[in-house]
Amino acid sequence: MSETVKPPEDCETMAEVRLGVDTLDRELMRLIAVRFGYMRAAARIKPERGHVRDEARKAQVIDNVREDARREGIPEAALGDIWDALVEASIAYEMVEWERLRSS
Repeated sequence: MSETVKPPEDCETMAEVRLGVDTLDRELMRLIAVRFGYMRAAARIKPERGHVRDEARKAQVIDNVREDARREGIPEAALGDIWDALVEASIAYEMVEWERLRSS
């Protein structure tokens, strides 16, 4: 029997909170995997290796996250840092994929 995940405002025990967090973490990982799928697509589409790193786009993505965090009332600077790390990991992954696709 699976437990029901309650919205945060309805949680009354730490077990309910932890179930919600664990469930959400699995969903976040699924979404991050989809995001990396887009990095594979970008690696396939971009004609030149130098196009993989786009500092203006990176800044735009992080600015968007910081604005969203501000609007949601969650830590803007921390979310900006998390997304900086995510974008850097995405760039590194895309670079590896770009090279892999052209080495065969």
